[in-house]
Amino acid sequence: MGTIDDFDRARSLAAAPAPAAVTDTSGSPALRSARRALTELALVAVLFGVYKLGRALVADERSQAFFHAELVRRVEELMHLPSEAAIQASVHSEGLLRLANVYYTGVHFPLMAAFLVWGFARRPLAEYRWARDLLIIQTGAALVVHIVFPLAPPRMFPQWGFVDTMAVYGPSAYDGASGAMANQLAAMPSLHVGWAVLIAYVVARTGPRWLAAIAAAHAAVTVAVVIVTANHWWVDAVVGVALLVLADLVLSRAGRGPAAESA
Repeated sequence: MGTIDDFDRARSLAAAPAPAAVTDTSGSPALRSARRALTELALVAVLFGVYKLGRALVADERSQAFFHAELVRRVEELMHLPSEAAIQASVHSEGLLRLANVYYTGVHFPLMAAFLVWGFARRPLAEYRWARDLLIIQTGAALVVHIVFPLAPPRMFPQWGFVDTMAVYGPSAYDGASGAMANQLAAMPSLHVGWAVLIAYVVARTGPRWLAAIAAAHAAVTVAVVIVTANHWWVDAVVGVALLVLADLVLSRAGRGPAAESA
């Protein structure tokens, strides 16, 4: 049987206020968003790091890259594609050529970064993940092609009528320390075109119409720029887009399109 002291102690405990609940800030929406943003940033950084490393591994395949360029030129002639050299020669404005160089060197990576930020911050999660996975598959496949099929760009062949507009008029993507590390023999495929078409495709399917029109215009301008600056062959652009089609097919087969994931 309990004593009076035991009774008093039990009554005191019952009357005491319950301990305050500990707030779990680890599950707050803001913190979860921050963690997801850091995860996505790390994933994209790793992707580009591996891509840059892979391109650097084949930077010395000069003889093979030049041989492949001759092969690509013959294939394009058999396909009756318009001459890149003739198209470049039709542009007589030094200002336009310099502007094309600026577009080539200054828009490619920043616009892709802005596209990913826009997708992450403003679009549904399923749509963003679909676009991100398209980018990962397309870029990873491009790296394989770079390694298997090193290719010299048209600007390296003045004997075929090409002018290296970046070297002549500037600015050049291959000046300075970063240029010394770049692989100039990875023209196949053109990710300038591939990424531009990816952005246009994703925005056309998931974004507003006015933005889709701007994205489509960017893709068209990018095709013109890579040809006029002699940085890519027609076939490079075709393969860049084909890799996007392949990536979309892979995700569609896996049921990971934006509409399917949202449903």
